[in-house]
Amino acid sequence: MDTIQFILNGMMREALSPQTAAVAIAVIGLNIHFGFTGLLNMGQSGFMLLGAYGFAITISNGLPMILGILFGFGAALIFALVLGAPTLKLRGDYLAIVTISAAEIIRYVGRSALLVDFTGSAQGIPGSQYTTPFRNLSFFGSGQFTLLPFNYQDVADGAAWVRLIGWALAIGSIAALVYVLRSGDRIGGLARNGLTVLLAVFSAFLLLFLFPLNYQWTGVNGWWLRFIAWSIVLICCFVTYLLVRSPWGRLLRGIREDEDAIRSLGKNVFAIKMQALIIGGLFGALGGMLYVLASSVQPDSMGRTLTFFCYTALLLGGAATIFGPVLGTILFYVGRIFIFQASQVYVPDSILSTQEAAQFSYIVVGVALMLLVIFRPQGVLGNKRELRFDV
Repeated sequence: MDTIQFILNGMMREALSPQTAAVAIAVIGLNIHFGFTGLLNMGQSGFMLLGAYGFAITISNGLPMILGILFGFGAALIFALVLGAPTLKLRGDYLAIVTISAAEIIRYVGRSALLVDFTGSAQGIPGSQYTTPFRNLSFFGSGQFTLLPFNYQDVADGAAWVRLIGWALAIGSIAALVYVLRSGDRIGGLARNGLTVLLAVFSAFLLLFLFPLNYQWTGVNGWWLRFIAWSIVLICCFVTYLLVRSPWGRLLRGIREDEDAIRSLGKNVFAIKMQALIIGGLFGALGGMLYVLASSVQPDSMGRTLTFFCYTALLLGGAATIFGPVLGTILFYVGRIFIFQASQVYVPDSILSTQEAAQFSYIVVGVALMLLVIFRPQGVLGNKRELRFDV
């Protein structure tokens, strides 16, 4: 029982990690590109890396953090314009080849020894050079804090039956929440929103009751960073909701389905695609800034592999949905850490070492993604009537 609790605690920590939130923001931007517009952008990590570099280099040179944020967004904006102008007329595989190549160019430029004074070359930029202004904004104070101090350990001394009941209730409430999110028009709008909020709050309470987390109030990887990161995730979801429900959002769907039909109505398809590329890229840049606040700016950590992770999360949660990118990102990282820790605990080192366990976790996630695309291509929250991938 304690071993299972240890594994589940690790999963909870990964779910609330600020880097999970940062990737979720990047996936929201990728959802605008691919889910709503149909742009097969394989270079989202390039936007993330440019946002991180613009943010970190500016602050490490003594300029205010607000300028660092603006420089990060500016670099992503310029990259989107330079990338989109000659390539947005391409479709499918051709656009994917160009975008992944452009992202790799950004990564290799960042690794260049000629720019070691700016980017730190392959070693990157240490977080100590740019994270201090962010931590100075914290009003959380100092010291340690346990989220939900009243937890399972305070009921019957954390007996096994307490945890079993809590796990059963948590699984049931999360399943009910997913059902409500997927219900569509089967539940009225007001009732659906109320149930969503109620089940989300109840699920969060149960999870925090079962897996209390203890971090510094303000630190490199503390509650302040988590609070800001997940607050921005919610804001990004709300902004996406407003965008896709607007006439502009309906144009995106039209372009995804048949851009010739939209062009026949007198709409500038190229301009709309460029706008979608810029907005999704800015989300990616914002995710990149948050991604490096808990670590360092290291170019290889935001290479093509991260873009593949973003697509995995998007397909898992459901493309062309509002909360699908967030749910998919959480499920991806939580599932990977579950496989990793379970294999470490239950598989002897003579069979599977720590490094091999990490690789094995990605293999299992990859196989799961293949099965998902084959048997449920719309993802967990997706609607197959709106978006379905041919497999």
